[in-house]
Amino acid sequence: MADQTDGRTAVRVLVVSTIGFLVNFWAWALISPLGGSYGKALGLTGVQQSVLVAVPVIVGSLGRIPVGALTDRIGARTMFPAVTLLTILPVLFIGFVADTYPAMLVGGFFLGLGGTAFAIGVPAVNAWFAPERRGTALGIFGLGMGGTAISAFTTVRITDAYGPEAPFVLVACVLAVYAVAAALLLRDKPGRPTPQGSFVARTWATARIPATGQLSLLYAMGFGGFVAFSVYLPTYLVNAYDLSASDAAARTAGFVVLAVAMRPVGGTLSDKVGPVPVLMVAFVAAAVLALLAALELPLVPVATVAFLGLAAALGASSGAVFALVAQVAPADKVGAVTGIVGAAGGLGGFFPPLVMGAVYDQVGDYSLGYVLLAASALGVALFTWGPVRRAALARAAEVTTA
Repeated sequence: MADQTDGRTAVRVLVVSTIGFLVNFWAWALISPLGGSYGKALGLTGVQQSVLVAVPVIVGSLGRIPVGALTDRIGARTMFPAVTLLTILPVLFIGFVADTYPAMLVGGFFLGLGGTAFAIGVPAVNAWFAPERRGTALGIFGLGMGGTAISAFTTVRITDAYGPEAPFVLVACVLAVYAVAAALLLRDKPGRPTPQGSFVARTWATARIPATGQLSLLYAMGFGGFVAFSVYLPTYLVNAYDLSASDAAARTAGFVVLAVAMRPVGGTLSDKVGPVPVLMVAFVAAAVLALLAALELPLVPVATVAFLGLAAALGASSGAVFALVAQVAPADKVGAVTGIVGAAGGLGGFFPPLVMGAVYDQVGDYSLGYVLLAASALGVALFTWGPVRRAALARAAEVTTA
């Protein structure tokens, strides 16, 4: 009976955490679909526009480090409602107050808090599921990335139909409802390991674990690539293919939906064949498809195939990385490892939009940016086959011996 009760609670925690990830990511991604409109209204350069959409990314990424560590210490039942409620403030600030570029940057800075929800959900879900099911569970949790798709699908349309404040009011209301629901429904795993010592000491100890650095690089490529496309693809499609903001946002949403759908696929495949083979295939595929995108061939069908293929590869790799986290991270440091790895993933999404904006400002073309992406993906694939594969095999041998 206790096992059945724990099973039901585990499913509830997974569902509530996934919804929390989704609604906070929806808030986190509110600026991106309107990036082109803000650029025209405020007279921004390509780099300024890139900075505007990237600021929430970097803040949400770095914020995962303390948020993940706090989740290890005090639990997701407290952290999810707290972070969700605090995210309402920058949402309303951007919707009703920010009308200059500096004000938008301030709003975007604090909007980054929504992106830290990822580091709350991973340790919460990880604690409730057995090791052989964690890849699948964390892959399902990764569906919360779909919050960016909701933003891409709805933000421009709601703005056009009901005015510029409307999407921000809607998201603020959704966040408030979720915060109450999370406080009532979430549960922390009884007897979960609770770390001791100061935040700085624990973070330093976590950073020194070899697997932390390896996983950070993999996630910077996989999830970072996803984030970069989700925030910058609308701008790219408008500039490179002269699409309307609404059409560009809809196509970006398709990219995001496919990437989100592939995340649990990557996690499930990792449970069956291991994370390393999944990561190898995903990164090599991303390299090939990035080179195809660099040719800037007609959007239909070639470029569309390239972008959707990149979505599938990057989404699957993101699921595989956290299947690997579940295997190699110490039980009492899953939140802290998740925070650092998640920060690396977000930072991986911060720099490509800046590079793409700078390249476009200088030469009026994006091809060089895609060539750099292809080279990076191939380099990470080789790193996965070398040090990461050897470390995973060594960890498996330790577990078997124990």
